[in-house]
Amino acid sequence: MRSILSLVTASFLTLALAAPALAQGAASAPVTPMTPDVIAHFDQVLPSADFIRREVMVPMRDGTKLYTVIVMKKGTKGGPILLSRTPYDAYGSTHRVASQRIVDILEAMDAEFAEDGYIRVYQDIRGMHRSEGTYIMNRPIAGPLNDTGIDESTDAYDTIDWLVKNVPESNGKVGVIGSSYLGFTTLMAEINPHPALKAAVPESPMVDGWMGDDWFHNGAFRVTSLSYATTQVVNKGDGGGEFALGKGDDYTRWLEAGSVGDFAAKLGIAQVPGVRKWLENPAYTRFWSEQAVDKWLAARPLTVPTMLEVGQWDQEDSYGAPAVYRALEPKDKANDMVSLVIGPWRHSGANHGGSSLGALDFTGDTAREWRVKYLKPFFDHWLKDAPDPHTPPVLTYATGINQWQESPRWPMGTNTPLYLGADGSAGFARPAAAGHDDYVSDPAHPVPFIPRPIDMDDGAQWKPWLVHDQRFVSGRPDVAEWQTAALDKPVHIMGAPEVDLYAATTGTDSDWVVKLIDVYPNDVPESADQGGRPSMAGYELPIGIEIFRGRYAKSFAQPAALKPGQVVHYHWALPNVNHVFLPGHKLKVQVQSTLFPLYDRNPQTFVPNIMFAKPADYRKATQSVWFGGDKASAVVLPVVAE
Repeated sequence: MRSILSLVTASFLTLALAAPALAQGAASAPVTPMTPDVIAHFDQVLPSADFIRREVMVPMRDGTKLYTVIVMKKGTKGGPILLSRTPYDAYGSTHRVASQRIVDILEAMDAEFAEDGYIRVYQDIRGMHRSEGTYIMNRPIAGPLNDTGIDESTDAYDTIDWLVKNVPESNGKVGVIGSSYLGFTTLMAEINPHPALKAAVPESPMVDGWMGDDWFHNGAFRVTSLSYATTQVVNKGDGGGEFALGKGDDYTRWLEAGSVGDFAAKLGIAQVPGVRKWLENPAYTRFWSEQAVDKWLAARPLTVPTMLEVGQWDQEDSYGAPAVYRALEPKDKANDMVSLVIGPWRHSGANHGGSSLGALDFTGDTAREWRVKYLKPFFDHWLKDAPDPHTPPVLTYATGINQWQESPRWPMGTNTPLYLGADGSAGFARPAAAGHDDYVSDPAHPVPFIPRPIDMDDGAQWKPWLVHDQRFVSGRPDVAEWQTAALDKPVHIMGAPEVDLYAATTGTDSDWVVKLIDVYPNDVPESADQGGRPSMAGYELPIGIEIFRGRYAKSFAQPAALKPGQVVHYHWALPNVNHVFLPGHKLKVQVQSTLFPLYDRNPQTFVPNIMFAKPADYRKATQSVWFGGDKASAVVLPVVAE
């Protein structure tokens, strides 16, 4: 006869083993030590969550289905839809944190919208992550370069059409927003737009990858493009395309590699389609010029209210937003359909914290201030019938004095040349006598774009590099400098400074890099804070840095050799800025011929395709920068009268 204790113990074990089955219903099999532990799905969203989240596959006109995530607060009715179309994983964009609060799971920039009844939608573009179809980087618009009839504009149209018909909580109005590649897809949604698309905010959009966005700047190739191409195309962007090179100084790595073509061959990526597009098309032929989004938009009516945004120190896409503004503004007869925003930010910085950048401090969180005071009221007006916020035609942040300024147009300043002169001087008076300063550019010892060691995958180096103190290259024999006396009154510029450079080389090709710099007084009262940020005493703050590849002096589409010793007039623009050079500060201009390894080295010997230059092609050259007389090199500043 078993004891009472044994009976109780046996009964308890039976109930314990049966409990999971009972919890799942009588039909579930009892769990055993050999029950498989892998489950197909676990829903992190609990009944207590304050949001609803749906995953759907939205069909396009060709039958391809795109993975789409729809998120909204519980109880939403009559909410506008805010759409972002991304190559960077819609699932991840809606799973930032495992939480039951909508403001936690979404991007920081979504918070104010999510809490105010907006329906937030993220979608993987075709061929990426969970979407079907074939990925083509910056897929050209249907037309001469694309005979499929399918592009990002048609996909946006079909997506919006599906959303307004299948999201019962919406009011039938849609806005699009996104930065960088998402800025490109935002602009594409405005081409032949769906009637329900009522407003768009392209942030730091990729517009012209050759002229001045991600891939080239005035013909000089950005080597970071190579790693971007492989990470995008391997495994639908889900990982596995990173270069397995370990840690080390990218300066040394690229110097030892040789040309871009040599490095691509070494990595085994020379046949990757995205890489081949760059290697085989280094000039601005139809291949690139007919992909320029600003040209597509200029050829079409302006029907969607658009707020264009870019960071003043955008290290990736400084060109696109101002280029689109120039294309659209002539169509905006009442000056109320297109606006331009330039904030004191890095690339995509408007969507994150905006209280500082590198060594610079601003007054409060400038990014959140823009989102709350300008961005959301803009969308509220067009998507929720809120009162007109009277969005300023142009909103820019004046660095130097740290304040937002509204203006009726852009640029605002009057072109005022800052001339280079003798003995390293610079000033607003044109030098009467002509002369030149020389330096030797050696491709074997290129000028680094930031202090070494360089890791271009390190966000702490990459994101703020455009505000890095330029004293680290002062004194190099291959960097020429000109500087004003200390200012006795402020100099306020609003626009894109333009480079007028008269220069010659003993080589047959050359790059020219020009920097406009704000030199702080050496006794400035700012000192390093407790966070270890550098002192601003004597700081040399770059206001604009840009490069120009000499072979394109006469034609971007047809490169030509330079004639040794012949003075050539080069003209190009620095990024758009609103900046005040304060009294006591000085203006400095630096000129050099390498900015490495951000840009590939120019061999300084003309070769038909610079991507495949050979070691013997890389040669020293003496560079001559002319000033005064009829060869008066200058940086033309858009000066605003105070």
